[in-house]
This record gives sequence, structure tokens and C-alpha cells, in this order.
Amino acid sequence: MAKKDRHVSQTPATAWLAQHGVGYTEHPYGYVEHGGTAESARQLGVDEHAVVKTLIMQDERAEPLVVLMHGDRQVSTNNLARAIGAKSVEPCRAEVAQRHSGYLIGGTSPFGLRRTMPIYVEESVLALPRIHINGGRRGYLVAIEPRVLTEVLGARPVRCAL
Repeated sequence: MAKKDRHVSQTPATAWLAQHGVGYTEHPYGYVEHGGTAESARQLGVDEHAVVKTLIMQDERAEPLVVLMHGDRQVSTNNLARAIGAKSVEPCRAEVAQRHSGYLIGGTSPFGLRRTMPIYVEESVLALPRIHINGGRRGYLVAIEPRVLTEVLGARPVRCAL
């Protein structure tokens, strides 16, 4: 496991990655409230398109699901609902998302989730050579190969980017 400048203490996400033998590099940055992927990409000097956000959403039955999307793109909830066979999909309220994931908003990772949920990834994310994704804490991204999302995490590719 390669390290960069500052080591961030273990999170449920990094514990999950280590347990599954996934190599990653750590990329801490100064968290800015509501700064999102644009801020992390700016501070780390990476393309926002390769920063993947983890979104906790729910279907019409209020069943939670995870969507992994390019930082510079939005989710078409209509296309996502069609792709997964749901009537509708909408973002969860912050407190509900935190309860499902176990992570604070701004620090949500798809790895080491509190609750098992179906995970979907925008298929074009998988074409990138490397991605930066939240490592389970605000101000902390890890860089991994995108194939980890499907091959290890079990995310299902979908087309839902706007």
C-alpha cells in the first residue's frame, strides 16, 4: 500500500480495502464545507472527472442504494430508475444517508458501508485509468484502479450521467 505525504488513520473504508487486498494511495486535502469534488480536485491537482462521488439514494420503496458518479457530472434519476428497474429514484436526506452508510456527508465511501446496499457505477467511470474516491473521512480521497468497483466491490455498471 503506497502512502503519500500524511498518513490518515484507518477508516472503515481503508480497513475494507486492506481486507480485500486492494492497493491504494492516500490523498488528504483541506476539507471545505460544500466544496465537493471541485474543491478536492483543485487541491489535489487532479481532473474532477476522475474524482468519483459516492451518492446515497433511495427507490420508491425508500430502499437505499449507492451511485458512484464522476465528480463533474450529475445523476439522471430517471435513467437510473430505468436501468435498475425502479419506478423512481431520489437522493436520500442527509441524516438518512448517514444512517444507511455510517459516514458523514462529505466523507461517504462505498467501501466499509454500515449497511449492505446495491451499488451502481456510471459505466464511463470504468474507462478511466485511475480514480480518486472518498476514503471514509472528510478531506481524504484514495486513488484506486476503477476495476476494483466492479471486480471487488461488486458495483453494477449503469448509464445514468447527465
